[in-house]
Amino acid sequence: MKLVQKQFLKGTREFEITGDVINFRIKSGLKEEKLTVDLSILNPEPVVNEPFLEFHSRVKCGPLLSLLIDKPSAGEFNAFVDELKQRARREYNAFAGLKAASLPEGLAANVFHEPPEFDDPGQAPAGKIIKPVRVESIDESIQMLEQHLDADEIKPLLSALEALKAEPANESYFARLVKAFDDLGPRQGAVLTYAPYVSLLLSDDPFG
Repeated sequence: MKLVQKQFLKGTREFEITGDVINFRIKSGLKEEKLTVDLSILNPEPVVNEPFLEFHSRVKCGPLLSLLIDKPSAGEFNAFVDELKQRARREYNAFAGLKAASLPEGLAANVFHEPPEFDDPGQAPAGKIIKPVRVESIDESIQMLEQHLDADEIKPLLSALEALKAEPANESYFARLVKAFDDLGPRQGAVLTYAPYVSLLLSDDPFG
């Protein structure tokens, strides 16, 4: 599914949902910017920031996608946004593996219990591990980040992931990961694109 938005003197913005990703391209004069975002990391509830409708990640980060509201038409825009929201939810659930059978033996029985109670309802304490940590997924994330990004630029994050991989139940290492991600600034989007499991770890949904 594709959406093309044109702005007078500002070029063209193209969005295309393909499989489990959305491709985004901005063409303005002689400049062209391309970006691919994994749908599983998108928060399916966008934010209105006139004249844009912004889709953020499921963890703290600036907008990953900004769509011009009602362009090229209200009907076409709304149809695309509805599809994008549905696909983002579906891909996140597929990636998260919410079925108890997919979890290690001993954890499955606890998956659908009531969420743990925190002092501030709905908010987990900073640095608190509220879901099982998959060592194999952390290892895969490290490999993808080292392959596609400059390791020196994200060294604190890689070190935090290595530490958590070694001791997945260590809450201080989880807190270290949270801080390292917060310190990434504009690099957060790139990290989440190549290591969507980081989004799963840091999301507010304890069972996601």
